[in-house]
Amino acid sequence: MFDCLDQQLFILARNNAIQTVLGGASVDPGKVKEFGGYATAIFVAGWAMGGLIFGSVGDRIGRAKTLAVTVMLYSVCTGLSALSSTFTEFAIYRFVTGLGVGGVFGLAVALVADALPESARPKALGMLQALSAVGNVAAGLGALAVAGLSPLVSWKYLFLIGAAPAFLCIFIMVRLKEPEKWVQARVSSLGAGGRKMGSYADLFGVPRWRKPAVGGMILCVAGVVGLWGVGFFSPELIGPALDRALRAEGLADAALGQAKGQWTAYNLIVQNIGAFAGMIAFSKVAHRIGRKKTFAIGFVMAFLATVFFFTSFKSKSDLWMSAVMGFFQLGLFAGFAIYLPELFPTRLRSTGVSFCYNVGRFIAATGPFTLGVLQKWLGDRAVALLPATADAVAKAEAKLGAFREAACWLSSVYLLGLVILPFLPETKGLPMPEDEPVAKTT
Repeated sequence: MFDCLDQQLFILARNNAIQTVLGGASVDPGKVKEFGGYATAIFVAGWAMGGLIFGSVGDRIGRAKTLAVTVMLYSVCTGLSALSSTFTEFAIYRFVTGLGVGGVFGLAVALVADALPESARPKALGMLQALSAVGNVAAGLGALAVAGLSPLVSWKYLFLIGAAPAFLCIFIMVRLKEPEKWVQARVSSLGAGGRKMGSYADLFGVPRWRKPAVGGMILCVAGVVGLWGVGFFSPELIGPALDRALRAEGLADAALGQAKGQWTAYNLIVQNIGAFAGMIAFSKVAHRIGRKKTFAIGFVMAFLATVFFFTSFKSKSDLWMSAVMGFFQLGLFAGFAIYLPELFPTRLRSTGVSFCYNVGRFIAATGPFTLGVLQKWLGDRAVALLPATADAVAKAEAKLGAFREAACWLSSVYLLGLVILPFLPETKGLPMPEDEPVAKTT
């Protein structure tokens, strides 16, 4: 929940923060969007690296201990982001925040998977992921709370809100214990002939674990790139659409900015109400018909819902479309929480889950650039086709249409998930995998 609170606060505060650190209200909007893409890529790259590092560390020294470190890391650096005065400072804080955020998913999933019995595990993991939508909604409520402030100040308060999870570390360190399964695996690893904990060499050196590691990674790439490369750029479409609709209502400039901030927050809340329902639904369907069939349905629907949203959203009356997109885009992430820990043994569970989930971040980090380059190319082409007498409004509409088209093309990444599914195992009803016993020598 707090992990995704931090992510969404960044998305909501991104443009205002960039505008402030670059010089204020006089900064060209195109430059703000460009550097917003850089900041997103840096954050997502840190996220990917943090997942790879802390996933392995969690298998070696314990999920609970490492979880406390990652939560503290992203909380403190989110708060420090509010103090940034230059883009370089802001980028550094976002990268370190990404390191902490990246470690949380694999650690939390492995912790719950190891601690709960077989009958409760899938539902608990689905609910764990569904709570991410609660964090997202909380971020939207935070944005509503500061909507009346100047855009050049409100972003600072949002980042300060993101520092609150640091207090969670006290509970984690004092009360949360390591699962018995992990303790036993660690004891076995220390014995004669034991296998290493959190070893990437073992993850890729043993064919039994290498195949699901690579396949699971590709599965996650489809969902992560679709969400961070396309889905979380919905404000870039909603902003101009809301601006046009609100101006048509006769709002003056003073009220226009506040109204746009409020409706952008409403959109986030609606999108994540849909996401919560989607993750609960994915968990229930996966329990009934199996993981692979549910993923197949989910990827197709995520693609269709994304294309529908980016081609059809026109005004604030279309806000329900965000709920539909959130339902299918984020529903996939409940599947990752349930399915990934079912592919790896206890000693590699956090490492394997984090590898699959976070390598996609490196590719997703290119999403903002890809979307931006594609949008610019399509936009320049669209403007060139306009008559010489076209005014600024017509050119802006042409560029917005190009953004819609670029997002639709990039959303085809969801179809990659369908390609890899036949090569992955169905895990419904099966016990969690473990290593074969080490053969004793005489």
